[in-house]
Amino acid sequence: MRTALFRSLAAVLAAGGSALLPVAAVAAPTPSPGATPVNRAGTSFLTATPITAGQPVRVDGSVGDHLYWSFPATAGQVQEISATVTFPKARSGASTWTVDVFDGLRRRQACTAGAQTPTVDAQAPSVALGCTLREVRPWAEPWSADPLPGTYVIRLSVVDLPEPDLGAPIDVDLLVGTLADRGASADDGELAAPLVPNTRAGSVLNAVPAADAEADDEGDSLADWLPDLGSRWVWTSIGGVLAAAAGVVGFALTRRPGRG
Repeated sequence: MRTALFRSLAAVLAAGGSALLPVAAVAAPTPSPGATPVNRAGTSFLTATPITAGQPVRVDGSVGDHLYWSFPATAGQVQEISATVTFPKARSGASTWTVDVFDGLRRRQACTAGAQTPTVDAQAPSVALGCTLREVRPWAEPWSADPLPGTYVIRLSVVDLPEPDLGAPIDVDLLVGTLADRGASADDGELAAPLVPNTRAGSVLNAVPAADAEADDEGDSLADWLPDLGSRWVWTSIGGVLAAAAGVVGFALTRRPGRG
């Protein structure tokens, strides 16, 4: 009996202990039934294409493009981003890809799991990327970088590749999933408003505004024509006049009276 027990224990330890507890595999996000696919992407933070969790994305692009999407997140959610870049044509060398996630203040958020910056060789037909965010908090200190409710922006790009591969065609499949939704946690606080990036660009002035003629006429006065009293030229002129007057007075006092 003891021999059989020891043999079973030895077999478990030889297998790395994996038979002691069942390992729960983390499933990849799946599209929501009836979700409308998205076939475009933005090229900057201001033009990021809005998507929702469970909405599949498939776009065509080129190696070297920076692709942007945005999605909303509420307190208690844990979001997972999954992306696949497919290479229809052969490439000349290995390349490194990255998926970055930013919050409403454009602070880069850390990933707790997933291949955020994988490197793929020239023969691989595709590369898979992933990023699992931390749980969104209802509030945080101003100095912290904790994820807060609001609009998040995803950026997919290549960070290292051979120069001849720039511009090669690619196919991108992306999906945002919600791993957990615990609702508002028990933290003592709540964000006043979701963090939403400012996408309202300012207007460009094509013409210089004309000056008001009446205001210019009213501004002309005697004070505008008088020199500045603090100028050294003014005090030099006053000193010269006083010196000349003193010379005249001194000459008048010291000259001898004429004889009759």
